[in-house]
Amino acid sequence: MGFAKIDYKNLYYPPGGILLWIVIYLELITFGIALVFMALDAQENPQLFHDSRLLLNRTYGMINTVFLLSSGWCMAQSVQLFKKQEYQKSRKFLLITILGGLLFLGLKSIEYYDKAAVGLRIDYNTFFSYYWMLTLFHVVHVLVGLVILGSLYLGLRDNPYGTKTEDIEAGGAFWHLCDLIWLLLFPVLYLLY
Repeated sequence: MGFAKIDYKNLYYPPGGILLWIVIYLELITFGIALVFMALDAQENPQLFHDSRLLLNRTYGMINTVFLLSSGWCMAQSVQLFKKQEYQKSRKFLLITILGGLLFLGLKSIEYYDKAAVGLRIDYNTFFSYYWMLTLFHVVHVLVGLVILGSLYLGLRDNPYGTKTEDIEAGGAFWHLCDLIWLLLFPVLYLLY
C-alpha cells in the first residue's frame, strides 16, 4: 500500500513535524506573554478585574471547555484509528471533533453578542480589552483548526489511502493547541481575580 513507516523511537520526530511544533511553541509563548501582562495589570487594579470577571458567564465558559475537551478526545481517537487503518471510524471521530469546534464557536458567538449588547466591548475597560483580544485570537485558532480538520475529513472521505499519517497528526496537534490555549484562558478569565 505504500505507507511510509515512521520511526516513533526517533527522539527528533514530533507528531506533525518539527515546523508545526515551532508554531505551537510560538503561539503558546504569545498567549503566555499576554497572560503575564494581564496578571500585572490585574495587580494594579484588582477590584476592576474582579468586578469585570463577575460579568462573564461562567456557565458558557464551562460548557465551551467541555466542547473543546470532548472534541480533543475525539481527535485523539481519530488519529489512533487512522494509524490502525480504520479509516471510516477515524472519519466519524474527526466529524465529531469538527462538531465540537462548531459548537464552541456557536456558544462563543452567543457570549460575544451578549457582551456587546450591554456595552462590554473591547474599549470598556482593561479587563475586557484582554478578554476580547485573547478570546478572539483563540477563535481565530479554532477557525484555522476547523479548516484544517475539514480538509482532513474530505481527504479521508474521498481518498483515505492518500492521506498521510503526518497530516492527521499535524491536524491533531494543532487542534490540541486550541484545547491547551483554552485551558489557559478559561481559568484566568472566568475563574481568577
